[in-house]
Amino acid sequence: MGCLCQLNKLQELDLSFNIFEGILPSCLNNFTSLRFLDLSHNLFSGNVSSPLLPNLKSLEYIDLGYNHLEGSFSFSSFANHSKLQAVKLGSETNNFEVETEYPVGWVPLFQLNALELSNCKLTGDLPGFLRYQFRLRMLDLSHNNLTGSFPNWLLENNTIPLESLLLTNNSLKGQLLPLKPNIRIRTLDASHNQLDGELQESVGHMIPNIRVLNLSKNSFEGILPSSIAEMSFLWLLDLSNNNFSGEVPKQLLATTDLRILRVSNNKFHGEIFSSDFNLTNLEYLYLDNNQFTGTLSNVILRIPVLRVLDVSNNHMSGEIPSFIGNMTSLLELMLGSNSFNGKLPPEISRLQTLEFLDVSQNALSGPLPSLENFGGLMHLNLGRNIFTGLIPRDFLNSSELLSLDMRDNKLFGNVPNSISRLSELRILLLRGNFLSGFIPNHLCHLTQISLMDLSNNSFSGPIPKCFGFIQFGEIKKDQNMFGPSIYLWYNLNFHDTYAGHMVKYRRYVTMVLEETEVEFVTKNRLDSYRGEILNFMSGLDLSCNNLTGEIPYELGMLSWIHAMNLSHNQLKGSIPKSFSNLSQIESLDLSYNTLNGEIPPGLVELNFLAVFSVTHNNLSGRVPDMKAQFGTFDESSYEDNPFLCGPLLKRKCNTSIEPSYSPPKSSRESEAKWYDIDHVVFFASFITSYIMILLGFATILYINPYWRQRWLYFIGECIYSCYYFALDARSKLVAYLYN
Repeated sequence: MGCLCQLNKLQELDLSFNIFEGILPSCLNNFTSLRFLDLSHNLFSGNVSSPLLPNLKSLEYIDLGYNHLEGSFSFSSFANHSKLQAVKLGSETNNFEVETEYPVGWVPLFQLNALELSNCKLTGDLPGFLRYQFRLRMLDLSHNNLTGSFPNWLLENNTIPLESLLLTNNSLKGQLLPLKPNIRIRTLDASHNQLDGELQESVGHMIPNIRVLNLSKNSFEGILPSSIAEMSFLWLLDLSNNNFSGEVPKQLLATTDLRILRVSNNKFHGEIFSSDFNLTNLEYLYLDNNQFTGTLSNVILRIPVLRVLDVSNNHMSGEIPSFIGNMTSLLELMLGSNSFNGKLPPEISRLQTLEFLDVSQNALSGPLPSLENFGGLMHLNLGRNIFTGLIPRDFLNSSELLSLDMRDNKLFGNVPNSISRLSELRILLLRGNFLSGFIPNHLCHLTQISLMDLSNNSFSGPIPKCFGFIQFGEIKKDQNMFGPSIYLWYNLNFHDTYAGHMVKYRRYVTMVLEETEVEFVTKNRLDSYRGEILNFMSGLDLSCNNLTGEIPYELGMLSWIHAMNLSHNQLKGSIPKSFSNLSQIESLDLSYNTLNGEIPPGLVELNFLAVFSVTHNNLSGRVPDMKAQFGTFDESSYEDNPFLCGPLLKRKCNTSIEPSYSPPKSSRESEAKWYDIDHVVFFASFITSYIMILLGFATILYINPYWRQRWLYFIGECIYSCYYFALDARSKLVAYLYN
């Protein structure tokens, strides 16, 4: 930028949306004729010193937002800039602070049209100089720590009424005080504060022309006023994460301009898809986590452009209708945690643009349909239903699929080869079914897998050695497969011209795509993971099956895995010494098998191990030293291994009770050692026991004449029975030979 410093008469400078870096050049202070300055969306860093801008008295528009600036900047540096109309200093980092109250009581000469100070570490009350601003059309103070009550005065203070007020993610408290009529306000975002109370009954009449109303993540309560339907230009309404109750007004369900309706996480009830439902232009509908009832009636076909339908976690019932396959614009279909029953209609496979399908935790039954037409599907959740039968051979064919959840159903048979074609799969959950046979080697083709749960099935045979070559959590830093959100931009419906530049103001809505939620047993408890944490979670659960053979040495190569559960099987042999390479392991459960040999002492080097269990095996030798993480484990980690010893178990390790033992080279040799018998001791104990039983029996007959008589009678009966049996057999044999 050195050559720019020579342009002393420069009036307009727009370098926005580039990758310029370094500190702001000091020569900017020489551009005394500069009227328009836009350096936003670059990589500029360092402090914005207050002496840098005082000479720029001709400035009308300045935008330094969304760089890597840091330090503190005094807003009073603009106090004498009488021509200033727009200031945008929004930040994406937490390193830039704007000081607005120093010196105390300063009065500006400017009258702003637009001000953006988002994420600028503002605290306390709203900036005092705003009370001298009477022409504001757009004000963005979001993502700060502003306190106090909702500033109604901002909507009343201006001779030119405010059109956009953005206060999201602050600490404003109290009620949304009664609003006075304002026909100019288009955007009001007070989400993520601490506002409470009820909305005034006439709220729809007070702001009739509003297009974007976001009151989510507060503590509003009560019934939603029916006048809200009078906002005839409403484009986005977000009331999620409050305590609203009652029914959604029928008038609202017939608003024609509404594109986004989000009422998630409230206490609404009633039948939502009634004959009054007529949101013909709706694109995003979020009704999840309420108490809605009824069925999926055909009124939803009145929304031809619907992209997201989320009714999860309600009290919906009935069957999933086959006409759902006609809603071909759907990207997300979320029906989980309701009471839907019947079969999953095969027509659902017509939704070829679908990216997220969740029908979990219902009462769906019958066989699974083929879903191979879902070429772009990313997340599929069929868990916790009553699906039966085999997994279809042509079940899925999506190269984009990241998570597949079919846990807790009644599926049986083998895992089909088609699963191995899901090349991008990160999460595979098949727990709690009746799947059987060997764990197929073709699962090793899922090289990107990070979580695999095959527990509580009937798999048999050995653990595939190739599991040691699966990724299991080894991801690159730039991979974010389960991050939240898409950003939906919308215009704030006004623009201004500064120094000949027309500037359009726009704002984004964070439309969070439904985040995948996964339950996985780790550290002896069932935990739920969702969203970005799934990028870092990894685990393998093969517990509660009928697996046999030795634990493959190759599993010790999974250096990024966090949890491994091989418990409740029939595994034998020793614990592989390679397990000391599981450097990221936090939970290792090998309990309830028939493992033998020593516990590898190298396991004490596992610095993140929080849960370790080898209970109910046949292990022997000294338990690992009580240092590092093994110093946190007690004797419960080693229960029911009678040949283990050490101070923790209060058993001394010496040659009299613990002969030197080296791990067996093969499972056959290992098993043979348990059956080596001293023959002299065996025969001596056997003969002694036999003689003692005979003497005891004879003593009883000698003492008790009744039992002696019964015994002699029994012997006589046996003799006669044998005699007559032999006589009868002889006569039949003679008759057979002579005939």
